[in-house]
Amino acid sequence: MAAQPRSAPPRGPSPSVVTPLPTRPPPAFDPSAPAAERRATLVSALPTPLRDVLASGRLERRPRFGDRGFDGVTEEWSPPDGVTDQQALMARRALDELTGSILAPASPDHLLARVLALLSHYPAKGTAPEVEHLVALDWAEDLGEFPAWAVDAAARTWRRTQKWRPSIAEMRALCEEACAPEWALARRLSVIAAAAASASGDGVGEGTGHGRAGRLRALAGGAVRRMG
Repeated sequence: MAAQPRSAPPRGPSPSVVTPLPTRPPPAFDPSAPAAERRATLVSALPTPLRDVLASGRLERRPRFGDRGFDGVTEEWSPPDGVTDQQALMARRALDELTGSILAPASPDHLLARVLALLSHYPAKGTAPEVEHLVALDWAEDLGEFPAWAVDAAARTWRRTQKWRPSIAEMRALCEEACAPEWALARRLSVIAAAAASASGDGVGEGTGHGRAGRLRALAGGAVRRMG
């Protein structure tokens, strides 16, 4: 009689299997929507554990003073205690997606075209075309950190509200205002990621800007300056 093959014992779960983090499809971004609506849409697309951290963070508002006295209010946000490694990883992924798409800097060609079009509405008397082109190149360089939709919004706001040629400082202020909600969210995500990174010792060398936590803190500082 032929021997019957023995059935293989049931296999247990493989230790190498990694449970994927919950994700949601990226929301359709509408830069023309109100600021509060844009931010709510971005937050609603985040994983629930990450939304919980954002909702339970601590927000402090402090007065800011400049050369002319009171200069507005600065907001400082800090995450709750006990941010987990998984929540930090979610924050890093969300931050990478946000800064790599919605907050990605505009292309030089787009910036130059937008600036030349804006300046053409306010021609400078006695300025040669060659000089005007060099001025536009300077403007494009000074606006290079902003996303294209924020630059477009700033140019549109100026055209519809002002009669005179803008300065680069005025255009930068309008660009900062246009994308302030998105940068505020990016800063909070970076703080969440850096909090867990610091606890796990992942921020080695952060004093000189090296390490993952150091890079995230550098981004957070940039966001504070834009909102300030």
